[in-house]
Amino acid sequence: MFNKADFQKKCVRVEDVLPMINSGDHIVSGLAGAEPQLLFSALHTEASRLNDVHIITCLPMGNYDFFSNPQYKDAFLMEGWFYSGHMRKLHANQNITFIPNHLHFAATKRLHYKKPRVYMGNCSPVDKHGYVSLGLSAVYEKEMIEQADLVILEVNPNVPRTFGDTLLHYTKADYFIETDYELPELPVAEPNEKDKRIGQYIADLIEDGSTIQLGIGGIPNAVAQALKTKKHLGIHTEMFTDGMVDLVECGAVDNSQKTLHPEKMIAAFALGSKRLYDFINDNPSVEIKRGTYVNDPYVIGQNHKMVSINTSIEIDLTGQCCSESVGTRQISGTGGQADTAIGAQISEGGKSFIALYATAEIKDPETGERVEKSKIVPMLTPGAIVSLSRNDVDYVVTEYGAVSLRGTSVRERVRLLISIAHPNFRDELQAEADRLMLW
Repeated sequence: MFNKADFQKKCVRVEDVLPMINSGDHIVSGLAGAEPQLLFSALHTEASRLNDVHIITCLPMGNYDFFSNPQYKDAFLMEGWFYSGHMRKLHANQNITFIPNHLHFAATKRLHYKKPRVYMGNCSPVDKHGYVSLGLSAVYEKEMIEQADLVILEVNPNVPRTFGDTLLHYTKADYFIETDYELPELPVAEPNEKDKRIGQYIADLIEDGSTIQLGIGGIPNAVAQALKTKKHLGIHTEMFTDGMVDLVECGAVDNSQKTLHPEKMIAAFALGSKRLYDFINDNPSVEIKRGTYVNDPYVIGQNHKMVSINTSIEIDLTGQCCSESVGTRQISGTGGQADTAIGAQISEGGKSFIALYATAEIKDPETGERVEKSKIVPMLTPGAIVSLSRNDVDYVVTEYGAVSLRGTSVRERVRLLISIAHPNFRDELQAEADRLMLW
């Protein structure tokens, strides 16, 4: 039952709870839009008395003083499961580091090496039964709340009330801070001509009745647009996006032929526009479930005709995909790429796609001029992270076509990948393949 008086006793101010943070603490925050904006905005005010506090985050949206200001680097170390743009830019401050991971392990003891003492996040207002909703994410939040000694939640009427593993009774939290800030939004990237060509190649290979996983950006948005003519699609995805709302509203997605959770759209978190947040609010057809479940490859594989669509930065001629770094420089994370790619291939009739542009413009270190470089390469850039091994790659798609690498030899992979490289680089790639004896 809901005891309103008891709930009110737990409602405090930011300045009441910050003194509870101790040196050496490991603090886990909610993912992306579930992060605690007020607490994070004020955390640096405690820096003078703190040392070696670890803040474990995933895709933080705000640019907060505790990690952006170098003067606080002895007090706070940010450890990220997935880098945001702010983290990329500020990595040189030496108080930001990356935790290599697969998303479906993010909440397990196999990955999180030390029990968190504090969990900070946000939630919806409490309902008449005494429950709040964690709203936008259940990737690891429930597990961290269950493990933490101190749980602090920012109650925000803008947090959507979602179903699945996001519901939490108020007695499971120690303190609540009443807030009313806007949630972070991601602008919808309008696909360019390359995106549209890639999107159409992928859509042509997706059958009616498939269950799909999409990410964010121009290419996934182009895929979503190209799928609007399909029928009876379902959704089982790491991230719920605006493109999926479009597919529901046009009738392409009805979840009627899903073999796992029929009639339901399953996700581990949601991030996008206010339109998206309004769509998932109080919507029983969308369930936000724990990442340990949603992204488990063997769970994903229970969906008939499961389709995984991910992007990459660079791929070598044997099929190794670097999707999270430029050389040694971390720019994002593995996230659920391997989870979903492997899961889709376990699925009966499933397909996995890795999409990338054939070329990119980079600055020449000697001349400073922008030059075109092939993103299909003989060998990955030294230090590049292999996000998806060549053993787990299925379809690869560029604006020049789509090829399937599953079950092919290195000799055949070289031929197939060169066929979808930019024409200006094909002879050079073949010559390098011969020199390196990639046959």
